[in-house]
Amino acid sequence: MKEKTMSLTSILLILASVALSSGSQIALKFGMMSEPIQTAIKSENVIEIGVALITSPLVTGGLFSFGLSAILWLFVLSRVPLSSAYPYVALGIFVTVLAGYFLFHEPLTVFKVAGVALILAGILLVGKSV
Repeated sequence: MKEKTMSLTSILLILASVALSSGSQIALKFGMMSEPIQTAIKSENVIEIGVALITSPLVTGGLFSFGLSAILWLFVLSRVPLSSAYPYVALGIFVTVLAGYFLFHEPLTVFKVAGVALILAGILLVGKSV
């Protein structure tokens, strides 16, 4: 049985969920690198760490974005076969590798590039089969 083509709405929901999820990871990383949180972590005081986390706009915004991403994903799951939708989550790897390189100055090795290229090829193959 051949699956029907995904609607534009479903594709947009998938992309929005992936973008929010990736964006949340970037916000969380920035938040965790902030001076107040790093100072609290070094203190090893659980209360101080908790206060630093909940008062960090980047951490709370990242968590909110992650939650919103999950809600959108529920709408995706109600419309699209799991085997067709889930591979697109891997686009988040592409986004976060680029963010790691451009925003956090993480190394972009040949192996990372090759891995991301394989992931993107896999997403294209899955997308072509829908």
